[in-house]
Amino acid sequence: MLTILAYLLLAIVAAIALIAWLASRQPDDFSTSRSRRIAASADVLFPHINDLRRMNEWNPYALRETSGTATYSGAEQGPGARFDFAGPKSGTGHILIVDGVPNECVGLRLIMTKPFACDNRIDMTLKPLGTETEVTWTMSGRQPFMGKVMSVFIDCDKMVGKDFDAGLANLARLAEQHSSSALVAQ
Repeated sequence: MLTILAYLLLAIVAAIALIAWLASRQPDDFSTSRSRRIAASADVLFPHINDLRRMNEWNPYALRETSGTATYSGAEQGPGARFDFAGPKSGTGHILIVDGVPNECVGLRLIMTKPFACDNRIDMTLKPLGTETEVTWTMSGRQPFMGKVMSVFIDCDKMVGKDFDAGLANLARLAEQHSSSALVAQ
């Protein structure tokens, strides 16, 4: 009986050591990015990104949270605009617009405290392509050891990328409706 327990304990220690070794080989930084061509101009898209209230009309993380708390503070839009959130689906943290260039890009800082701590950079870039605009949503940051352990078991790029794709599809629907409404009004 003691031998079986000793082998079991040895197997557990070996598994933990293997997971720790695999995690240690993961990169120290991460970056996830998705792009979508949207049939709208950059000047139509930019306000949907540079205003956190409008961003949360298409942001899948905000749309998913139905029972949490949300507060806006700081500037109405652009640098200094802040959105604090807490909920069972979204976690707890805030997002702050830190910089931007009209109709080209918006830089944000995402700080999470729950379910885990992180401080990530988000960049939303707009690249005009004729009558369309390519919108790229990128999140990057440091990957702490527990994040590296998680990435041994979960493809975080695929998981977050799925949400980015959904958000960009939501943004496309909103912007294309706005473009169609503007044409009808003319």
